[in-house]
Amino acid sequence: MKDFFSSMVGRIFLILVGGIFASATLTFLLADSERQTDISQIRSLHVAERVEQLVLMLDAAPREARNWITAAASRNGFSATIAADPISAGEADAELTAALLSRLGETRKIAAQKKPCDPESSRLPPNGNAFCRTVSLSLNDGTYLNLVMQPRRPPPAAHPKSRLLLYASFFAACLALLAYAVARMSLQPLRQLAQAATELGRNIEQPPLAVRGPTEVRHAAAAFNTMQAQIRRYIQERTQMLAAISHDLQTPLTRIRLRLEKVPDQELQTRLIEDLAAMQVTIRDGLDLARSMNSSEPMQRTDFDSILDSVCADAAEAGQDVTLSGLTGVSITARPNAMRRCLTNLIDNAVKYGGYARVTTSLESRKVIVRVRDGGPGIPEDMLESVFDPFFRLETSRSRDTGGTGIGLTIAHNIAKQHGGRLSLRNHPEGGLVATLELPAG
Repeated sequence: MKDFFSSMVGRIFLILVGGIFASATLTFLLADSERQTDISQIRSLHVAERVEQLVLMLDAAPREARNWITAAASRNGFSATIAADPISAGEADAELTAALLSRLGETRKIAAQKKPCDPESSRLPPNGNAFCRTVSLSLNDGTYLNLVMQPRRPPPAAHPKSRLLLYASFFAACLALLAYAVARMSLQPLRQLAQAATELGRNIEQPPLAVRGPTEVRHAAAAFNTMQAQIRRYIQERTQMLAAISHDLQTPLTRIRLRLEKVPDQELQTRLIEDLAAMQVTIRDGLDLARSMNSSEPMQRTDFDSILDSVCADAAEAGQDVTLSGLTGVSITARPNAMRRCLTNLIDNAVKYGGYARVTTSLESRKVIVRVRDGGPGIPEDMLESVFDPFFRLETSRSRDTGGTGIGLTIAHNIAKQHGGRLSLRNHPEGGLVATLELPAG
């Protein structure tokens, strides 16, 4: 869950859900407030209409009948009395006052108020700190009609709490699904671009991205395809240049070798021939390194155990001390020749600098694991990563005197990355160096 909310999908999901839910909540509160205001206005108009009817009846009735009328009105939610003076002032009820003035006109003295209910004088049941609405208005004979209205309960909610909770849950679920779908759809092009970049690092010959979708996505895909084409062209030109240099140098190097045969000083001749041979090896290995970064060999399903067994058997037939143990029983998607080159380099490196190669293979967590251990002195811990750099050589056991130009592990490392794998080195506690090759088994 933490990984989800730290991703772009999770963050967009939270922004969408939080923003829409906050907006919906604010809209609901404003609508509910407006609803309460509308209900209050409707009640005030209803009260004003009832008061108007009572006032008109009292003005038209004889004085001796007024008590009967007010008594009848008191049974209908009013406590009505006729007095010489209005009710003592309380908090003005502007809404009800305006409604009464609109119904009865401004010629009458009208005062609508809110005040704490007095159960004894108004003959209403106790209601805690409830406020009663009171109205005092003048009649035609100069007396005042004083009304105390029984406090009403607040308007009921439009929906019970259980139903509101159900509606809120349904809304939240729909909102979450919508936000997740939008977040996934928005980031799908970015995910595809990241996958294409990863595949490009493994194989420069990947097909170009499809240019489709919104304008920004099409521009990004087109830019990525242009970059891939430029990188491919750059690598091809570099490889061709190195191949041309290697080819063109063969003729002068051959002439030099022939001329060295005529050097009378045997010791000097031997040294010059060795230097010339080292130069030829360097040129050839540089070309191999360039080719390892730009392999045109197609990927195909390959029995990994067969490749590894063949490489180890070839090494043993060549007189190298190589043993193999373990099986994976899986096929991998690989370039067979490149994978053979990778495994051969690891075994040759172990035999050359450690005397022997003990190769073990296994399948762990859907990964093919190959470990190659030698019997050499190992490598200083601070140089375990540096040996993957091109032409890097240790001055002690891995110098030109023991052969090699320092690109065997570099080529193996490049091939491992092209197959989505990883090559690492570590010193064994009992001595020797262990090279570990990890490859995806899918």
